[in-house]
Amino acid sequence: MKNHAALRFRYVAVACLALACPLMLCAQKTPKPPKSPKDLAKYDESVRATVIHEAIVYVQTDDTSDHITTIEPGREMVVMERSGNWLRVFANTDEEKPEEDAPEFGQQDYYPASGWIKDKGVIGPKTPQGDVLLYGAAATTELNASRPHAPKDSANSARWLYMRLTEMFPKSPYAAEAAYRAADIKWQLERLDISTLPSAHEQESYLRPQIHEEYMKKVIKMYPGTKYAALAAYDLLDNKLCGDWQGLAKCPEMESDLYLKYVKEYPDGPKTAEALYNAVLRLASAADIYREDGDQKKADAAAARATITQNDLMQHFPQTDFAARGAALIYRLQQSVPVYGADRD
Repeated sequence: MKNHAALRFRYVAVACLALACPLMLCAQKTPKPPKSPKDLAKYDESVRATVIHEAIVYVQTDDTSDHITTIEPGREMVVMERSGNWLRVFANTDEEKPEEDAPEFGQQDYYPASGWIKDKGVIGPKTPQGDVLLYGAAATTELNASRPHAPKDSANSARWLYMRLTEMFPKSPYAAEAAYRAADIKWQLERLDISTLPSAHEQESYLRPQIHEEYMKKVIKMYPGTKYAALAAYDLLDNKLCGDWQGLAKCPEMESDLYLKYVKEYPDGPKTAEALYNAVLRLASAADIYREDGDQKKADAAAARATITQNDLMQHFPQTDFAARGAALIYRLQQSVPVYGADRD
């Protein structure tokens, strides 16, 4: 859901609760509507929640009553009222606005739904070990999403669960990793969609749609100096890489510079060895391309840079697969076995 929709959800929920308070006859007193930003924070903490399973929304506190919709795991919701083991909620869903209420122009809008759900699998900021429970549910859902015939929207459900963790438990030891995982799931889904477009093969990155960077940049801003900031920065390189090199050396050389710049910024990150290997691969490829073009001087220069970069990789990360793979690339280069192009004599 777009950011503006999420904000609309928050304020509409507040308005609904303000109207609903006089009518509530429930065991637990509902907080008064907020009068200031400080009150809003306390108010949110007391009523915001999510579910770790797919929850059916009923018209009444009766599981034989009509269904309104379902709430997917991780969706944001507000608890408006309690009645026994039932909760009246106002929740984000993917339900489309009815056609008669839809905007005449522009993208189809979505709206939150209100109704009753069973008080099962509901987690809020005050749930004991709520961060652990959300992280466990998110990690399991993310794993299920990677399997063949994964449940529909399981990847997004995992992302939402991770997001709820960071929002409800910002001081949790899981918060930084959850923020990155949520951003990475969205990043990989968009990356996959863009890769299916004809423009994905364009040489220049600006000729294809860009993956939205806001969540990755937020991870870097919120958790500087952590491995999750380093992981987010590595993902961001995707938007700067060429699509198809088209047999030209400028792309692998430009990309090698990007990876080497990343290594300088994150010398001990979890992706540093991989970045060094990618630089070796691209420099070796550029050397091949220059040699095929008959420019031996530039071929020798690219090969020399590839060797120097491989030495750095072997020195700092000698036990990694990337160090061994880089060594194999340099050997191919020295033996005039093509790194880029057909591997045959």
